[in-house]
Amino acid sequence: MSSHDVVLIPGDGIGPEVTAAARKILEAVAAPLSFQVHRAGLAALEQGEEVLPQSTVEAIQHCGVALKGPCTTPVGEGFTSVNVQLRQRLNLFAAVRPVRNLAGVDTRFDDVDLVIIRENTEGLYSGVENQVTPDVVMSMKVATETACDRIARWGFRFATLRKRKKITVFHKANIMKITDGLFLRCARKVHQSEYPNIEYEEVIIDAGCMKLVQDPSQFDVLLLENLYGDVVSDLCAGLVGGLGVVPGANYGEDLAVFEAVHGSAPDIAGQGVANPLAVTMSSVMMLNHLAETRDDPSCRESADRIKAAYNRTLADGCLTRDLGGELDTQGFVDALIERIEAARS
Repeated sequence: MSSHDVVLIPGDGIGPEVTAAARKILEAVAAPLSFQVHRAGLAALEQGEEVLPQSTVEAIQHCGVALKGPCTTPVGEGFTSVNVQLRQRLNLFAAVRPVRNLAGVDTRFDDVDLVIIRENTEGLYSGVENQVTPDVVMSMKVATETACDRIARWGFRFATLRKRKKITVFHKANIMKITDGLFLRCARKVHQSEYPNIEYEEVIIDAGCMKLVQDPSQFDVLLLENLYGDVVSDLCAGLVGGLGVVPGANYGEDLAVFEAVHGSAPDIAGQGVANPLAVTMSSVMMLNHLAETRDDPSCRESADRIKAAYNRTLADGCLTRDLGGELDTQGFVDALIERIEAARS
């Protein structure tokens, strides 16, 4: 069985711990992957490299796929976000974050099944900031018809392929009439001209956030511009147990980078207590992507085995500390692999 070359970026903080854990789980199912390890973030700076080395970018371009740990971004100073740089340089314009309830993880709601689709290259995250006077700074929100139309088409196509029933656009076009207005016009046009079979609605984002915490089951697929997608996906993670149980993917035309939604959590780095589930779930998304794009059913089989094992692990009450359990990182990995092996026998 041939293997697929995949770039592995361990990242910073808890990144090396959780990516190593995910790699052990992938090895337990003999997933057909061959990892090429590359650095980014503080890990790259500490080796005298740029925060996003060109060699890392080129490796992803060559392999087409990467699994990435979280990278630290300084707050209010220092270098620009590695995540933003990576998405812009590789044109990873569509971020997808599925959010669903997991058996064994107690939450306020038991009917959450959402997909957040986020435009990943524009908006306020374009990073166009400057100081106008010593006491005045400005940040520019960028929106182009090309990018707005592209993410709308991608989102409706995704919903169709995944047999989802409704797309809701969260916006603030009542205030930002030009930028968010453009985003809405593109979504409406794609819906009306190409996907009228999918239910479509528009909700002002502040009201939408209220509705989410009242009853998340009224939503299906959420389509948002960059900043809104970042904030709302974290809010939705809180509905199902937190950032430790939500995976993520960043898609371009030919490239894809998979990563957990959570950050590098430097306060618990090196303690062996981080939850490796989110990056493991991201690796399952990666395997499914490879199964679809490389026509390799063995990737789908590996993905299904891991998903079944972590669902069983959680349902059996084997939880990490962030979920109210007692397991450390290695303990959770051991419990999950035990169930992989039990299913095999």
